[in-house]
Amino acid sequence: MKSNALADRPLEFDVDAVRRHFPVLARMVRGRPLAYLDNGASAQRPVAVIDAVDDYERHHHANIHRGVHTLSQEATALYEAARDRLTKFINARSRHEVIFVRGTTEAVNLVAQSYARPRLVPGDEILITHLEHHANIVPWQMVCEQTGATLVVAPIDSRGEVHEDAVTALMGPRTRLFACAHVSNALGTVLPVRRLIAAAKARGITTLIDGAQAVPHMHVDVQELGCDFYAFSGHKMFGPTGVGVLYGREQLLESMPPWQGGGDMILAVTFAKTTYNGLPYKFEAGTPNISGVVGLGAAVDFLLGLDRDAAERHETALLDHATAVLSKIPELRVVGTAADKASLVSFVVAGVHPHDLGTILDEDGIAIRTGHHCAMPVMDYFKLPATARASFAFYNTFEEIDRLAAGVERARKLFA
Repeated sequence: MKSNALADRPLEFDVDAVRRHFPVLARMVRGRPLAYLDNGASAQRPVAVIDAVDDYERHHHANIHRGVHTLSQEATALYEAARDRLTKFINARSRHEVIFVRGTTEAVNLVAQSYARPRLVPGDEILITHLEHHANIVPWQMVCEQTGATLVVAPIDSRGEVHEDAVTALMGPRTRLFACAHVSNALGTVLPVRRLIAAAKARGITTLIDGAQAVPHMHVDVQELGCDFYAFSGHKMFGPTGVGVLYGREQLLESMPPWQGGGDMILAVTFAKTTYNGLPYKFEAGTPNISGVVGLGAAVDFLLGLDRDAAERHETALLDHATAVLSKIPELRVVGTAADKASLVSFVVAGVHPHDLGTILDEDGIAIRTGHHCAMPVMDYFKLPATARASFAFYNTFEEIDRLAAGVERARKLFA
């Protein structure tokens, strides 16, 4: 969107125009217009992504890299063009640093098994925070079991914040890797990743950032961040499921052995020895999710076509409005009140189980997430079995949030 010269400020974000790109937002659920507030779990797809996948499936489907026929060449071109888009999108130094994976979970497991496992010895430490998604906990626990290393966990406070000094105090001489979320999926807390990365770098500690909840909501420049690895998923950023990206510094990726063996990650195979392919293909064994990668490239194009600064301001306004209207509801408690948050609100209502709340809201056509959000240690910290989580994207509206508040109030009165 262009700047309004008369007012000398950006035009407002045109949410109605953006919504028209997302067909599912026009549907009815249980006789009510859909209010989709579960974007933290999976965002919806714009027509551009749907059409890109459909065009590939209808006109270009073939296996990539190995075929000399026309369809294979076309499919390869589409797949590699998407890699180029992702390289620019996160400002990687080289397309060799962009590895296609199934999602954030596979990316973290790849680093755990290919980078950490060969290097760690008993007594070494991996440092994470109490805010992590299970995908950024369990792979490190597995590596610790395999190597004798120790998992160290930096604390959070009652607001759901991670403090830099608490993390750096745990960065010791045996800390080999620091992994943390950019944005908490359970609470929306934005972690001070730039400062944490810098602190780790100053101590020679390798860093991995789980960016699944950050990439859809903010600009991510991996060179500016200075991290060694950065992982994110396509379906959180308006692309297909089953596809994501691991960014890794080329020097580190070159030093790492392949995680999986098979086709396309090799240059030559004999029964005596296999010679591995170069980057990025060394880490892309077997036939990939080609249509997913094509759709992810289209999602990047869609995002870059938006005024992302205006979209981010709109999401901030949605968060502020949701926090204000929900906080007015008696016996409702917002869980996670960090000063710097992305656009989601986790909450509980006294006397109403989150699953019951989610079911009642669904009767009103409102989709939220209920449960532990794959972050059980966070729930344990707050002594809760689960929360209700409303997570917003730039296509959500203030009216949808007002409907959410009205639905929560209806549920509260029902159970009272």
